[in-house]
Amino acid sequence: MYGKELILDLHNCDPSTFTRKSLRKYFKELCKLIDMQRCDLHFWDYQNDPEGYEKAEDHLKGISAIQFITTSNITIHTLDVLKKVFINIFSCKDFSEEDTVIFTAKFFGADVWQYRIISRGGQ
Repeated sequence: MYGKELILDLHNCDPSTFTRKSLRKYFKELCKLIDMQRCDLHFWDYQNDPEGYEKAEDHLKGISAIQFITTSNITIHTLDVLKKVFINIFSCKDFSEEDTVIFTAKFFGADVWQYRIISRGGQ
């Protein structure tokens, strides 16, 4: 196996956690928890385009971010109006998916979640 990917969907989250500041904290705490070294962090959102935000459909209103780690990346998509968070964590270094799911659900205040693990590079 080359690595694994955790695909996590969170529902009924607290949208007050859907900020750049909060997501920076999430990535920092998550990477410490799962012993990953953070590299570049990039955001995409409507921060400088409030008119675009107002015109966007509900499933597009939120923040997308990618936290590069030395062993791959963590991506996140928050949906403000729908109170949902979608996360993918891919790494060739092993990590505890149980600890990750519990921490993440608590961080975002989710009361419903589902996840799956995909082994990458295996036959």
